[in-house]
Amino acid sequence: MEYIYAALLLYKAGKDITEEAVTAVLQAAGVDVDDARAKALVAALDGVDIEEAMATAAVAAAPAAAAAPAAAEAAPAEEEAAEEEEAAEESGMAGLGALFG
Repeated sequence: MEYIYAALLLYKAGKDITEEAVTAVLQAAGVDVDDARAKALVAALDGVDIEEAMATAAVAAAPAAAAAPAAAEAAPAEEEAAEEEEAAEESGMAGLGALFG
């Protein structure tokens, strides 16, 4: 992931994304650089419009981010329903005890 961050940092700074530049950024951050990974990253980014890729990723991530709060709200509702069901079972058992007791 740090290789991608290095490329994004270079892009944002307006620098060319080259093997040497990626390596320099990673070394400055204290990362042990794998030259093959740096070379593969630069090759993979060749011809890619990073601005367009970031916009596409942001649009794709938006629905997932919007769904996360809804899922988080559903979980407490399910827990409350389970607790209410348990309470109903317990009160039902207490009523049975009164029949035999």
